[in-house]
Amino acid sequence: MTSEDRCCTSHIMPTYNRLPITFERGEGAWLLDENNNRYLDAISGIAVCNLGHAHPAIHKAICAQSEKLLHTSNIYKIDAQERLADKLTEKSGMDNVFFCNSGAEANEAAIKLARKFGHAKGVENPAIMVMEKSFHGRTLATLSATGNSKIQQGFAPLVEGFVRVPYNNIGAVEQAIEQNNNIVAILLEPIQGEGGVNIPAADYLNGIRSLCDRHELLMMLDEIQTGIGRTGKFLAFQHNHILPDVCTLAKALGNGVPIGACLARGKAAQLLTAGTHGSTFGGNPLACSAALAVLATLEKEHLVELARQKGQVICAGFVERLQGNKHIVDIRHKGLMIGIELDSPCAELVKSALQKHLLINVTNETTIRLLPPLIIDEQQIRQLVETLSTLINEFTA
Repeated sequence: MTSEDRCCTSHIMPTYNRLPITFERGEGAWLLDENNNRYLDAISGIAVCNLGHAHPAIHKAICAQSEKLLHTSNIYKIDAQERLADKLTEKSGMDNVFFCNSGAEANEAAIKLARKFGHAKGVENPAIMVMEKSFHGRTLATLSATGNSKIQQGFAPLVEGFVRVPYNNIGAVEQAIEQNNNIVAILLEPIQGEGGVNIPAADYLNGIRSLCDRHELLMMLDEIQTGIGRTGKFLAFQHNHILPDVCTLAKALGNGVPIGACLARGKAAQLLTAGTHGSTFGGNPLACSAALAVLATLEKEHLVELARQKGQVICAGFVERLQGNKHIVDIRHKGLMIGIELDSPCAELVKSALQKHLLINVTNETTIRLLPPLIIDEQQIRQLVETLSTLINEFTA
């Protein structure tokens, strides 16, 4: 039975419009299908496999831990979890961590932190400010926080307590705070991924930090897509030399092993106490061992700084190859988080690229999103730029 046949007979709920291909193994930036055809992976499982596929350090860590212990309850101490918390707080400047299994769960924890903070201040119905075009997850609370009405359709009643403003507009944030005394926190992405790789003004996050300080609000950053080296810093907020009160991580933290984390600092760090939140699988020995190997590999191979350099090379390549194409609205990047915006919907480019053995993604209908692994090499960069530039020029001709 072929991949296409299986797509037609699958007993899996059709929550994805899956492409008719199955990958059987990976090698670095390559994925190989059932027939051993090689595909250059320029989306990394949507910013998950920052170290590429089948990285030997991750393989070794998973195998070694699986021989000893996969899981114990969080009612006991877990050594790998404590070591990972130490490492994350050291690298982020935060105070403590709650471990879970996904980005949506990490954001759920952040939302609960904000509500606990609000009630502690005596706010009866605390509200969280969120942004238009944002994406925070698909649980009911994170879906409600997300600024995309299309994916919210059919799931009403949504969770109350969110105030929405335009992204990258400090004036709108300040106005909303003045008009609503129930706002206790601001939740946003340093760079909007699903919203179209929207990169805000250089001082935007600094402005948010200042407003949160002035009005005693929690600044909560969703770094699920931008974190773990993706933008050329370990965490994207480090470009701005600030610290949030809450920061959420997932995706690349485990390089494919499910793990999420909600980091807190200062007044937010002591809000959750025994019995107020939990997770059966969160921070288990296997996931934490994988995450520790990820962090060690990022440091050993200097991949965070390389992400910044490689992003510049890729973006410059696209600017050169696509110059003169009047259908290109913008080419933007921060490290290896790259968006090429066209003036019309371009989702069909995903299938065209697949035919050329290149894996890409289109988000917000008109933006080609590239999230290549941090280990991508010079030859693979040339292949990515040349193949995709040709496809774009043919598509827009």
